[in-house]
Amino acid sequence: MADEVTKIPKPKMRGLLMDQIKRNLILTFINMIISGLAFKFGYVERRKKIYADFYKNYDIECEFHRIRRKGLFDSCDPYEEAVYDDEKDEKEKSQGKTS
Repeated sequence: MADEVTKIPKPKMRGLLMDQIKRNLILTFINMIISGLAFKFGYVERRKKIYADFYKNYDIECEFHRIRRKGLFDSCDPYEEAVYDDEKDEKEKSQGKTS
């Protein structure tokens, strides 16, 4: 038994930094690809589907009229005022007045 002595391998001293950098770059690139694909299919595609489902049933005219009734638009009057203004304009036109 004393004759069977195992030798410890010498540590690699030359090129150790280059080998570590190479390994780290390869692992970083693989991690980048996996993370990018996970983000695309886990987040982006799901959001696209949610937006597509929302706009499939979205009626912009109905939304416009709902917001207008609340009086949130500065560029146009709410319906009550708009109806009154339209009636006033029709009366003026029928009387021959133009504004």
